Amino acid sequence: MVEETARTPGTPPALTRREAMLQLLRVGGIAAGAAGAAFWLSERSARPVAMRAEQARRDHRVSADPQLPKLSVVQGGEPRALVEKALEDLGGMRRFVARNDVVVIKPNIAWDRTPEQAANTNPELVAEVVKQCWAAGAKRVVVTDVSCNEPRRCFMRSGIQAAARAEGAEVILPNAEMFREVDLGGVVLKSWPVFTPFLEADKIINLPIAKHHELTGCTLGMKNWYGILGGQRNRLHQQIHQSLVDLASFMLPTLTIMDCYRILLRNGPTGGNLEDVALKKTVVAGTDPVALDAWVAKAYWNLDPEHLPYLGMAANRGLGTVAFETLEMKTSQIA
Repeated sequence: MVEETARTPGTPPALTRREAMLQLLRVGGIAAGAAGAAFWLSERSARPVAMRAEQARRDHRVSADPQLPKLSVVQGGEPRALVEKALEDLGGMRRFVARNDVVVIKPNIAWDRTPEQAANTNPELVAEVVKQCWAAGAKRVVVTDVSCNEPRRCFMRSGIQAAARAEGAEVILPNAEMFREVDLGGVVLKSWPVFTPFLEADKIINLPIAKHHELTGCTLGMKNWYGILGGQRNRLHQQIHQSLVDLASFMLPTLTIMDCYRILLRNGPTGGNLEDVALKKTVVAGTDPVALDAWVAKAYWNLDPEHLPYLGMAANRGLGTVAFETLEMKTSQIA
């Protein structure tokens, strides 16, 4: 017979040796699991959030050179010659791109339009910038944008995909798996999905096209940054000037080269009617994105900074100056 141990009424029965050992193992397992879970959470919560906040702003600028102009305006030639001369005026592409840099080129490839309709950046201009990046020693040259219309049609019909690939660039079409949620640190723009290639570049060259826009009067360099975002970008139009400045504060380019070869003077930003397009055969390039937008807005739409509130807001945030006339600027005419 098994001898029973007497116990006080109301107290739990005594554990056998085997039951005590099992309970001890369970407690130890729970403690180890809790410690492991705490370590896992510590590695995946506080540290990544702090790191993301620290690295939120993408500043790809190069050092200023007082011997060189901040703006170059080149007129009269074909797209490749215009780009080549503008870069020469600014000190050459080697000033901006170092050996083994990963360079991302950001044209406007938003619309299912041909080059003649002037809704997207001129493909020959894009091709020449790619060529110049390789000559400067780039390790990788990427051409990409987040299109508004269907991306494959936009990249093909704009002529940019073929022109960029012909010069050896890697052309990346947007897809849903290549966006990362980023804290942009803006007044309006807080957490937003950003297309990954723009987060991983050593240098970024902004290649907007100058054209009319129904909300702001014109869309220029800073507006081109809408094309780094995913999500419902039309929501940004509710506070468009502030969102433009938030984006420009987040993504500081190495260089801006504005396509003014053909300009969409009316019915932008999509265009479609060739009667709305003017042939100007001009490229405006520089390192001050505020001054560059201000110069182009005044030259082609006679818009002063007070008509484009985002310019003054960007200047107040230290992104550049609206007083382009105070900067060293070189103007060239080529055949």
